[in-house]
Amino acid sequence: MTPALQYLDASQGLLNRVRDQLPLIQQAADMFAQTILAGQMVHVFGSGHSRILVEEMWPRYGSFPGFNPIVELSLTFHNLVVGANGQRQAMFLENVSGLAGRILRNFDLKPGDSALVISSSGCNVVPVEMAEEFQRRGVRVVAIISTVHSEASTSRHRDGKKLQDFSDIVLDTGAPVGDAMIKIDGLETPVAPGSTVGGCLLVNTIKAEVAARLTKAGQPPKVLTAGAVVGAAKATELFEAAYDEHARRIAKYYAGLGA
Repeated sequence: MTPALQYLDASQGLLNRVRDQLPLIQQAADMFAQTILAGQMVHVFGSGHSRILVEEMWPRYGSFPGFNPIVELSLTFHNLVVGANGQRQAMFLENVSGLAGRILRNFDLKPGDSALVISSSGCNVVPVEMAEEFQRRGVRVVAIISTVHSEASTSRHRDGKKLQDFSDIVLDTGAPVGDAMIKIDGLETPVAPGSTVGGCLLVNTIKAEVAARLTKAGQPPKVLTAGAVVGAAKATELFEAAYDEHARRIAKYYAGLGA
């Protein structure tokens, strides 16, 4: 079997793992829909490559307002690799205690808010403290981790806590220890990670379930949709309306700061 086919087979395993978690996915969707229907926001955070899943939730085609994507460039700006703004700095900052609190200082969090925090290992300081801060402020938390990778990893949190310790619902990407899924003959270490595949499946199953709940409740979401689907004029109308709704929702989280 070729490495490509091995990866596809392994990805089928991730799909099956996500399918096994449908009851938890439904619970997460209930939580997020309740927040959005109340006119509030679901805060979405990921550091490192978990940023990919934050942006998968919103804003992109097939997504809708109600989610607040919190992405710190200092923790996620990977393309330079070395030099100024390089990967070494990002990996260092990901384990600086107190940074999560400073990030959340920018938002006037509200009762009824909820959050999605993503970290494959669930062990780096910033995502763990982010969930801890959310819960301390009365915000319910859904976590996305790789369960087996997290269990095999050592937390850098001051008390040894992991992301799942500060989460109301924990979802598993199904990715293996170390994330990479394919072993190549003659190559010491595996390649081709799986957490993004499993994570994107989780994010989009939740998104679809939330959309169904909003629509059933009489508040169908304004979905970013391609002109090839609805025509250029309607696509533009949807984009403008969705961005305006996002602006109105997020404005509430700045209005009370420092008051």
